[in-house]
Amino acid sequence: MVVAGVVASGAAQAQTYPARPIRIVVPFSPGGPTDMISRIIGQRMQSILGQSIIVENKLGAGGTIGARAVVAADADGYTLLVGNTATLVVAQAINKNLGYDPALAFVPIAPIATSSNVLVVNPALPVKTVAELVAYAKANPGKLSYSSPGVGTPGHLIAEWFNAKTGLDLVHIPYKGGGVSVQDVVSGQVQLTFENPATALPVVEAGSVRALAVTSETRSPHLPDVPTMVESGIKDFVTVSFFGLVARNGTPGDIVARLNGAVNESLQAPAVESALAKLSLDIRMGSPSEFAEFLGKEREKWGSIARLAHIQVE
Repeated sequence: MVVAGVVASGAAQAQTYPARPIRIVVPFSPGGPTDMISRIIGQRMQSILGQSIIVENKLGAGGTIGARAVVAADADGYTLLVGNTATLVVAQAINKNLGYDPALAFVPIAPIATSSNVLVVNPALPVKTVAELVAYAKANPGKLSYSSPGVGTPGHLIAEWFNAKTGLDLVHIPYKGGGVSVQDVVSGQVQLTFENPATALPVVEAGSVRALAVTSETRSPHLPDVPTMVESGIKDFVTVSFFGLVARNGTPGDIVARLNGAVNESLQAPAVESALAKLSLDIRMGSPSEFAEFLGKEREKWGSIARLAHIQVE
């Protein structure tokens, strides 16, 4: 009888959802890609769900502080997380003492968008292809450095994967954020970096850096003339960055379905499509089960990259 009462209570909660404002936790600083995506989607979802959506930035520790806040919240659909590659996959791959397992702590609601990563170099570097970069680096061992948004970030892992796949010894220079990381490639303080198109595209178009390759399976529509890493001769070098909405595990299935519908409907709005395209993002819609399957494959891939690159954070 108690179990039946709990089920009935959950069903009633789902039928009246949402009865109060919804909080979307962004585990990074305002103005970054995750923050902008959350505000773009949140604004559209408000009109679909008929409730206010509050975007709250809880940054720190590579996104894990914000993620833990959602893990600690009630499983009622009123506290959500816009997660990305770093928080939902990479954190688990590189941290021995993360304190939670993203695969068990969260229920996937919906994917939102993906983006390739792009390898850019300072234009003073005498290379115009990945093959030329590899040859130059091997002829000048220990003299080339790459920047990343920080230790353990996807950009760090991708570059170390590149080191491992090519036998190079590019030196890692970690920064606090992608913007400053790219700017030091522009200035020549470091020679190259792997960065998302939203950050890299403006300086590529300005001629301040040279784009050598993208890491996606196919060429990016935002950089159609830039080859993929596979086209450039680096076998199986394929990875994307992603963004998606999750809730604490245990959130009622009817609420998850309602939120999934709201996200997918939002992504079809022309204003949302245009706003995400300006961020060099590719819309990705799907069901909760499709997002769960995608996350499983991403965890396997990034776990393999972390092991190959020997990256572990205590």
